Amino acid sequence: MIDRKRRSALVTALLGAILATCLAVTATSAVAAQRHAAAADCSAGYVGLTFDDGPNPGNTLNLLNALTSNGLRATMFNTGQNAQNNQSLVRAQRDAGMWIGNHSWSHPHLTQLGSSQITSELQRTQQIIQQVTGSAPRLFRPPYGETNGTVRSIEQQLGLTEVLWDVDSQDWNGAGTAQIVQAAGRLQNGQVILMHDQYATTLAAIPQIAANLSSRNLCAGMISPSTGRAVAPDGGGGPTTPPPGGSCTATITPGQQWGDRFNLSVTASGSSSWIVTVTLNQPQRVIATWNGSPSWDSSGRVMTMRPNGNGNTFGFTVLHGGNWTWPSVSCRTS
Repeated sequence: MIDRKRRSALVTALLGAILATCLAVTATSAVAAQRHAAAADCSAGYVGLTFDDGPNPGNTLNLLNALTSNGLRATMFNTGQNAQNNQSLVRAQRDAGMWIGNHSWSHPHLTQLGSSQITSELQRTQQIIQQVTGSAPRLFRPPYGETNGTVRSIEQQLGLTEVLWDVDSQDWNGAGTAQIVQAAGRLQNGQVILMHDQYATTLAAIPQIAANLSSRNLCAGMISPSTGRAVAPDGGGGPTTPPPGGSCTATITPGQQWGDRFNLSVTASGSSSWIVTVTLNQPQRVIATWNGSPSWDSSGRVMTMRPNGNGNTFGFTVLHGGNWTWPSVSCRTS
């Protein structure tokens, strides 16, 4: 008879193997999905499929497999708590070709919070997704769609574009699969639909949503950080083409560290006309920079870096004041 410790070890190994297999299948499906999308007729334009509140252990992999097997890509608005607790699923979203957005840390009513609490909700989510995927989100969806001037100001400081929706699938309100499919059938070029990660009814609707879009010569696209509207996956096409500079990604890497400070480097890729926003965590402050031209907001905590002719990688030294958490970074183009 297998003793309890050996049985536990075997179960753990088996679960790990199953998860690895699922992730590999998802990544393979992502390649097929992108090939399918490239061959599709998108003459009527692009729409944004969005899924809030993930990732969730019980459903995210199934959702990713359904999307990729039907040639669809989507934007996943993750909460920071779920991202922290399910990091392999965040990477699976990325590897499946999905775009990952910020949906706050704990899904509160942001308009009922003070500015420091709102900043924490958004900033912590930026940080965990940056750490897990290597890229900070550029899109933000406020929980419940609740927003105001304070929320938007903080979004701007963090380099985030607010994304609401044109069509509500009502999956959160008990809508059945047929109703979700019908809602998606109202999507027009550039529009965005609200769906959620965790519902079986939404999962079952995916093949029918794909078929309906195809029949109308619409394709699932990305959401432009410039406009908040759906565009082609490469950022082009349709009436909402982004500026000629294109899009860019900021990747942060650690450097030397000492007792009271540490160095970080940021590489901007995808465009030579990049603008990187670096948002510090209190009570941090930057005491040196190199290979870029910095400017600062009135708080002294948000640094905007532009190229100065020394390439696409710049660095800076942070006096941490007891807070070792990396600043969040985001990239846009001029």
